[in-house]
Amino acid sequence: MSRFFSDKFSKLAPYTPGEQPKDLQYVKLNTNESPFPPPKSVVEAVCAEAAKAQLYSDPECSLLVEKAAETFGVKKTQLLFTNGSDEILNFAFMAFCDKSTPAVFADITYGFYKVFAELHGIAYKQIPLKADFSIDYRDYLGVNATTFIANPNAPTGISLPVSEIEEILKANPDHVVVIDEAYVDFGGESCVPLIEKYDNLLVTQTFSKSRSLAGARLGVGIACESLIADLNAIKYSTNPYNVNRMTMAAGYASLCEGAHFAKTCAVIEKNREYTAKKLAEMGFEVLPSKTNFLLAKSEQISGEELYQKLKARGVLVRHFSAERIKDYNRVSIGTLKQMDIFLENVRQILAEKEQ
Repeated sequence: MSRFFSDKFSKLAPYTPGEQPKDLQYVKLNTNESPFPPPKSVVEAVCAEAAKAQLYSDPECSLLVEKAAETFGVKKTQLLFTNGSDEILNFAFMAFCDKSTPAVFADITYGFYKVFAELHGIAYKQIPLKADFSIDYRDYLGVNATTFIANPNAPTGISLPVSEIEEILKANPDHVVVIDEAYVDFGGESCVPLIEKYDNLLVTQTFSKSRSLAGARLGVGIACESLIADLNAIKYSTNPYNVNRMTMAAGYASLCEGAHFAKTCAVIEKNREYTAKKLAEMGFEVLPSKTNFLLAKSEQISGEELYQKLKARGVLVRHFSAERIKDYNRVSIGTLKQMDIFLENVRQILAEKEQ
């Protein structure tokens, strides 16, 4: 760091994104991207809008909001689009946490929650997952804090029933509960219908996973009108043109392709179950997943060693060094061909260990 870097950020531990190596062509199963490119209509929409790149984008995302309201079954005033769902989460930490209102989230969950809390100098509490890596909703009842829950959770893949989330909402009426649904389209249950019932609920989703737009950076917040107004105050105080016109066009076109993405999600779910079964047959412990990834470990090899040996063979998975999950690896679900390549390499690595 330079000598000019602010002292208030000197101890900040930034979020570490998944590897995006360029040294060779990998079977890339480490960042939960879709293995399927966006449909032709989305690409064409982006190209058409790129011809107007000299003009600022619509800060209200009017056409996109109108289409999304129809898709999600909500009012236009209950939506806010952002530069990836990370931005809406950042806005939530800024808007709904302060010195008198700390944040609370699981000890094993999306790493950006801790980073955002520390970035903004917000006190936070991490609640341990249960021994089976699930969330006990009772731990969040009456916590007197802004609650952040990834549902399904990452990197575990485990989903919390909406009925239990509703108990958390009821027990924290004076604090916002943020439900991060980045992976909800792979078998989870959305809390969006609850926004009419609870004015303390903010649901966030992303177009990165199920809608094949990780590179476009588009997220959305869905909540009652007053919460969206709060978040807009933050947006218009930081970057009113936060969604560029190409991404906006991609988002709109993707919402018009609901049937297409339902099919690709179904394929990913099928490949997930196939991969989980094959890993279990090799003796792996595989956590139950409602996402486009699996968290798995083997008693025959450490998580770090398996990760390194797979990488040397041209297969990338995600390894975390946190104590409770250091023996696990997170494996994104790709095409059936990609999963077979991954599984065959795992078989060979385990066979070599036995020699």
